[in-house]
Amino acid sequence: MDLNNVLSQLESANDVDIEELLREFNRENSHTFTFDQKEETLRSKLCQSVLIVLGMQVPLSCQKTCLETLRILSRDKCVLAPVATRDGMLTLARMAQLSAGETAGDGQAGDGQAGDGQAGDGQDPPQPSAPVAEEERVVVVEALKCLCNVVYNSAAAQQVSVDVKLAHGLCASLRTAAAWHHEVGLFTLRLLFLLSALRSDLRVELRRERQVVKLLAEVLEHTLDVRWDGTYEAARPDPQSLPLPAEDNDRAMEALKALFNLTVCNADGKEDDHQYRIIAAILRHVLMLRTETEEKTEEAHSHAVNLLNNLPVSCLDALIDLPVRGGLEEYGGKNMDAIQVLLDFMEKRIDKGSNYKEGLTPVLSLLTEGSRHHREIRRYIKAQVLPPLTDVKIRPEVGTTTRNKLVRLMTHVEMAVKQAAAEFLFVLCKESVDNLLKYTGYGNAAGLLMARGLLGGGRGETEYSPDEDSDTEEYKTAKPFINPITGHVEEPMPNPMEEMTEEQKEYEAQKLVNMLDKLSRQSVIRPMGVKPDGTLAPLEETLRAPPGDDAGSDSD
Repeated sequence: MDLNNVLSQLESANDVDIEELLREFNRENSHTFTFDQKEETLRSKLCQSVLIVLGMQVPLSCQKTCLETLRILSRDKCVLAPVATRDGMLTLARMAQLSAGETAGDGQAGDGQAGDGQAGDGQDPPQPSAPVAEEERVVVVEALKCLCNVVYNSAAAQQVSVDVKLAHGLCASLRTAAAWHHEVGLFTLRLLFLLSALRSDLRVELRRERQVVKLLAEVLEHTLDVRWDGTYEAARPDPQSLPLPAEDNDRAMEALKALFNLTVCNADGKEDDHQYRIIAAILRHVLMLRTETEEKTEEAHSHAVNLLNNLPVSCLDALIDLPVRGGLEEYGGKNMDAIQVLLDFMEKRIDKGSNYKEGLTPVLSLLTEGSRHHREIRRYIKAQVLPPLTDVKIRPEVGTTTRNKLVRLMTHVEMAVKQAAAEFLFVLCKESVDNLLKYTGYGNAAGLLMARGLLGGGRGETEYSPDEDSDTEEYKTAKPFINPITGHVEEPMPNPMEEMTEEQKEYEAQKLVNMLDKLSRQSVIRPMGVKPDGTLAPLEETLRAPPGDDAGSDSD
């Protein structure tokens, strides 16, 4: 479609002709995401022309078509200069029925002016909670989609959004979430997610001045139909109820993503602690819900895990402390259903065999910190992941148990993955080197021990309860024969030197020495030793006597 022709016709066309002209453009470009670079200037002029039309009194159908055109054009970040202005953003905010403006009484487009009627028609703005006509709702949704695209693709638009306080309008909309149509709610939450992700300076304001964390928690309560048995105990979902509808699930995921951005910073104060415990209880509800597909359920669990990692670890007690529902007597009456869901989620991510850094490390980190600070969580996970050893004839990394899978990850090529897996197992072993080696073998644990300065043995810094798991009789019997490096009982190997003469043994030994010396001189290998503090150092340093030990000594 010739853009020069479109632009020339827009200047003199009436409402009907404008609508028909832009509809044809929209049909031709509905699936276009890569545009001709030579026409950037023309597309930028088209953006400006469409904004001018939106500023006039045109019918809702024409507004919808104009916004569809603007949404298509906003896929190109190079043509957004006319939109990423104060007037352009306020126009879109008005169409989306979001109150926005620098201040309420600055003579500009304050909080009252941003909703002064559709496209400046002088009518009173419909309140967000009031039912709106279908055609008007479509206009609101299209405007929200445009704002999402523009904010995502333009740093200038992000700054203007902060300047005109677009987030204030979003907060006002959150307070009417119960009356949202699905798409209005979905793109309102998505716009809040984008702003909070792209503008870190906005997060503090949203949390402290606008109480968005509380508002989003209320959105989740309404969307997920959460009912409360106690202050921090959500009622059990009805096992006979239908899975969570896809639309509700989609809005809940957007709310979780926005909450993740807003809780990245550490909590401060008892009010935050109370609110975060409520969120943890809602996230427990998310973990126990069923959705329409397994993929959607896994996505919900993934967002729940990410958000739980942001909460203070002390608030994780809301996952297990359910006075009304009760729990397992052997774990202090704590309910471990949510912890089991997290363990199952972890194992699914391990079995996927890919994207471990983003997909697996968050749940490993969550379970590690939960185990470190909550004794009941650690004891339950230890029983599932590291049960008492019985068969020690198989290497720890060989097999299909959860322990086998985690031990294999301890030598993964991705540093973050192997550190997360090793730290998780180390905490389950109460940060005891001896216990860790029992379950993993020295070879698999060497990386963690070197990083922690524990190659010489010992414990980590965290203090744990004194109770210890007793070893099985099978393990006690086999313990003297376990190879500490591999962590299992090895079959006796034939001695290759049995039939050698002394001269052959000496020749082979000298050959080995020469090979090692050559590798050392060429810096291919470097002999290392363990210092008294348990850290690795070059062998010559570990063998060298500390300064002053022999000075002034009269002993032989």
